Amino acid sequence: MKKALFVDRDGIVNTELGDYILSLDEFTVHPPFIPFLREATQRGYETVIITNQGGIAKGRYGHSLVADCHRVLWEILAKEGLSIREAYYCPHHPEGGNCLCRKPSGLLIEKAVARFGYEKSLSLMIGDKQRDVDAAIDAGIRGYLLPPNPPLEALLSCLPD
Repeated sequence: MKKALFVDRDGIVNTELGDYILSLDEFTVHPPFIPFLREATQRGYETVIITNQGGIAKGRYGHSLVADCHRVLWEILAKEGLSIREAYYCPHHPEGGNCLCRKPSGLLIEKAVARFGYEKSLSLMIGDKQRDVDAAIDAGIRGYLLPPNPPLEALLSCLPD
């Protein structure tokens, strides 16, 4: 049975700056994320990013910046012999109307579960906002709330033995 580790991007995968990432220069991998991903991979998890990118709807940045950030992330991880299975993001924001994919909806998690055949009972979501945990609950998986830019020990504490 395949198990997934769903992670929020800003604040878990990359360093949370307190505002939108508006240029590629502002995108930096959160240092504990690489050893955490290595441990999760060794424990048999495939990792999927689930992220809200509402700055697109607000006109603060475009889809191309999100793609560039993910390309850089993939390159950094490849140098470490690591990978992320996929990144799903919601480009909408409540100011522009409602959508079905924005967290706290679990739709993007459900999409990954259906596409890759993950077993929900073995999968989990880690995020730094309550909406991340709410999305996990909505999708029927365990959710863990950590502070932004958590230390490695906090990340590892979410992985079952």
